[in-house]
This record gives sequence, C-alpha cells and structure tokens, in this order.
Amino acid sequence: MTDDQPLIEIRGLEKSFGPVHVLHEVAFAAYRGEVTALVGDNGAGKSTLVKCIGGTHPIDAGQILFDGAPVQIGSPRDAAALGIEIVYQDLALCDNLDIVQNMFLGRERKRGLVLDEYGMEELAGRTLAGLSVRTVQSVRQKVSSLSGGQRQTVAIAKAVLWNSELVILDEPTAALGVAQTQQVLELVRRLADRGLAVVLISHNMNDVFAVSDRIAALYLGRMAAQVRTSEVTHSQIVELITAGRSGSLGNGVTA
Repeated sequence: MTDDQPLIEIRGLEKSFGPVHVLHEVAFAAYRGEVTALVGDNGAGKSTLVKCIGGTHPIDAGQILFDGAPVQIGSPRDAAALGIEIVYQDLALCDNLDIVQNMFLGRERKRGLVLDEYGMEELAGRTLAGLSVRTVQSVRQKVSSLSGGQRQTVAIAKAVLWNSELVILDEPTAALGVAQTQQVLELVRRLADRGLAVVLISHNMNDVFAVSDRIAALYLGRMAAQVRTSEVTHSQIVELITAGRSGSLGNGVTA
C-alpha cells in the first residue's frame, strides 16, 4: 500500500543554532505504506531534522507539508495532533511501571473519577496483538523485566496507539542482538504494511536494506539524495554518506 503523494514533505528547510548552520535547504519526503531510511554520518543533521519534524526545534525557513497541506509544527503537541510520533533512542519508558502504564503515561483514560484500568489494559493488549507482538507474556509486566527488544516493541506500540500516521524510529536496533534485531525489523515492516509512513534512522546498512523502500542520505546538513532502495547498492549509499555523492547520485537527486 503506497500513495503517490507524500504523507510528509519538506521543502527548503533551514536550521541554525546561533552561528552554526546545521541544515541547508533540506528536501525530504515520506510516504504511506513505506519505510524511508534516513541515513548520514554523525553530525550530518539527522537528529535536528527529526526534531524539526517533531516540533522540538522551530524551523528558520522552508515549508512542511502534511497530506499535501502546509502546516506549522511549533511544538511536540502540534506534531502529535497531526499523527506524528517519534520513538527516540532512549525510549522514554519508566522501568518501575508496567507495560499498560507506560503506554498510557500522560494520556491515561478515566471512567468517571477513576482510571479505566480495564479499558487501558484491553487496548494495550489489542495494539500489541495487532502488531503481531507475541514475545510479551503479560501487559502487566514491569518494563524493568523486559529485554531490549521487548522494550523497543513496547515503545513502538505506544507510538502507534494514538492513531499515528507517521512514526519515526531513532536507531531502534542499536543495542540489540541478532534475534531481537530481527523481531524489531519485522515490526517496522508491519507498521508500513498497515499503511503508516515510517522513517527509520539507522547506521546499520544491513537493517536499512532489509526493510526500507527508500533511502534519504544526509551529508553535512544537506540532502545528498533520496532514492529507491531497490535502485542503489550498499556501496553507493556509503559513498553518499561519506562524500555526498556517488557517480550521478548526489546534490539532492530524488528517485
């Protein structure tokens, strides 16, 4: 399931912090039903771009379109209202709370004056089941008892619980072993197969080529190229990341 129109499109985005110019005329797009890998060396501007999309950093210039319409994202609340959820590398989970409490943290459901524990538990379980998550024994498990892969799964499920349309995942497999990495990558693919637009930030080229439909390569704050994964090689992407171009690819080429 894909759509010719990007769910989110960024045109000419500029961002500076004082005298430091971090992003230069960045163009970027992510599509429903696809995984778009955002790659680049340390300092290329990936985190800044994501924080601009998520409303943490205001943009200095440029335009953000969501579902074809120009939008202003001035805060994380604005981003959430559009259906944008970001799972950062630290996951922002509370070890002393169980899975349900974590998934509804700050957005608890109430029935009258008391918490709707049954309703939240049912919805959490349904969300995990809908993502074909079978490695979690109980939604009442404390997060402190979960493995790294299970924690990542809970963080992703929390992001999709709120009718999200765009999910951005920051290095979701960075600290995982082989089996857990495979579980998380399968979950990432399922998100796209359900029709969500997924942006995957990763340094792992094997992960990128395993699940992505498109790859967007940042180089020194500029978008070197955004291309279909099937049309490029591992070595071409490495060259885009390290040099900003690879043969005819570079200088913002889109395919």
